Amino acid sequence: MRREDVYKIIDYIAFECVRLRDKYIEEKDLEVDYVCIFSQNENEFNELFKVAQEIGKLANETPTGPVFAFNDRPETVAGKPKLLKIRKPDVTRPQRGDMDFNTDYESFKKKYLNNKNFKLIVREDFEMIELKDDSFNVLVYFANTPLSKQLGII
Repeated sequence: MRREDVYKIIDYIAFECVRLRDKYIEEKDLEVDYVCIFSQNENEFNELFKVAQEIGKLANETPTGPVFAFNDRPETVAGKPKLLKIRKPDVTRPQRGDMDFNTDYESFKKKYLNNKNFKLIVREDFEMIELKDDSFNVLVYFANTPLSKQLGII
């Protein structure tokens, strides 16, 4: 796998995430914070990991996969993400990936959480809202604290 292949996957995820986001929310100028590629098998994970090390600096290790800060943030239809996560293969995540968008979280939560496609996810240090539609091959998230801020990435 080459850099170009990874950027094509990122472009696909961005395009689909914007389509999903725009189907359900009014706000169109949300800043993208983060993109995650869901590896489909162990071999693909290893190839993605190798390229991610070339295009970014390791920013965090998580149980589900490493997070990299881009050396040069790619331009996508969703904007320029600061971070790239390579998710380990997971049968509960058959989608191709996800993106996180920054919002005025509390007002966003009040406005959209009553929609069946939005789900509140509470973690120990933060919470986020997941947007899911089974007709899409991606997920979209809105966190109360962007991951880049949590990691001190500007």
